[in-house]
Amino acid sequence: MPTRALQRKLEILHTANLGQIPGLVHGFSTRVGGFSRAYGGGALNLGFTKDDSRAAVERNRAAFLCKLLSDGDDSNPSADALSWENRPVKRKWPLITLRQIHSDIIHLVEAPPESPLVGDGIITSTPGLLLAVQTADCLAIILADPRRRAIGIFHAGWRGTVKRIIEKGVGLMRLLFGTQPRNLEAAIGPGIHECCYEVGAEVREKFESQFAYAPKLFREVKESDPVREKYPLLFLTARAPGHGELPKKIFLDLLEANRQQLLAVGVLAKNIEASPLCTSCRTDWLFSYRGEKGAVGRMMGVVGLRAV
Repeated sequence: MPTRALQRKLEILHTANLGQIPGLVHGFSTRVGGFSRAYGGGALNLGFTKDDSRAAVERNRAAFLCKLLSDGDDSNPSADALSWENRPVKRKWPLITLRQIHSDIIHLVEAPPESPLVGDGIITSTPGLLLAVQTADCLAIILADPRRRAIGIFHAGWRGTVKRIIEKGVGLMRLLFGTQPRNLEAAIGPGIHECCYEVGAEVREKFESQFAYAPKLFREVKESDPVREKYPLLFLTARAPGHGELPKKIFLDLLEANRQQLLAVGVLAKNIEASPLCTSCRTDWLFSYRGEKGAVGRMMGVVGLRAV
């Protein structure tokens, strides 16, 4: 028995707004309560990464999905990933995933696809399917239309965000399902926040070319150098004003960028719920590509509809 996997309980994060929709299954995974040894032991890695074994990932996925579909049965307070894995599920739900490419490509699915999907968004109105995206700093964003019984999930890093993937997702749901944006509920999962998401000037330029509100998505922090501050004469240059300037760090608020897109297409502010968790700050609980310098597992955001 892999005792290290039992050290921390498998937990799934939910949002209150989606939790109030009858027949909706949703959740965001964390990094704890699994069987992978590649990322510190007992890790719930849900992505087929080069560092982890396929068997461990499949076991993690089985435990995660079993807990997700268990109707919130937490009658056993000591339940962990192992007991969830062995707990029976009435029937299997196909898990629909993507080969994510930081795009604005969105797929409509009505049945499990015959070949792997490539893109960064999935929408459906078909019950019994679980739609999923993987993250390790980027945002997983779930949209749910309780009136039309339609759902979507989207992977939004800065590239997908600047391509307006969540705006396009709302538009596609309106086109295909008759969704009215004011009826949508949106949930934004854990991701890297403004406190930690340093980007280059070229990223800011791309946003500024697309969005009038871009300036409020970025903040600048002047780098400090204790030696320079103590001995400024050592850093005199021939150029005015006489001292070489240290570069400024630029930070992007990715969460706010996507919230603004949702508001712009008519989603009500009260219907948008976002996780306060920063992946880079909470590497004890979440995977962070930046925070762990690329040697990292993957979390999942998942949504599905139960048959009525």
